[in-house]
Amino acid sequence: MVESPLETEIRVGEVMRAEAFPETNKPKMTKLWIDLGDEEVQSAAQLGYHHDPEALPGTQVLCAMGLGTVSIAGFESEVLTVGVPDEAGNPVLVTPEEDVPLGGVLY
Repeated sequence: MVESPLETEIRVGEVMRAEAFPETNKPKMTKLWIDLGDEEVQSAAQLGYHHDPEALPGTQVLCAMGLGTVSIAGFESEVLTVGVPDEAGNPVLVTPEEDVPLGGVLY
């Protein structure tokens, strides 16, 4: 088995800011600025099917860390915001059932 040079983990963050991201070639994309407690990161996610960007600030989300940064239409997406598909395959955010400390690691 080959060891990956990246350390991956899933951490809890809070959306500080969100806005629609129509500049991409994927529908319903959203730009997110997320506070992880000890750092702030950016993420681009296809959330507009179920989540209005204006309603996302204050929402706790799960972020997959250590996957590398991807530039999407000039926006640096540093983490993968975790979601699961609905019946149509559209992403629905995975969120903690109650507020938990920012930066907490999923185990």
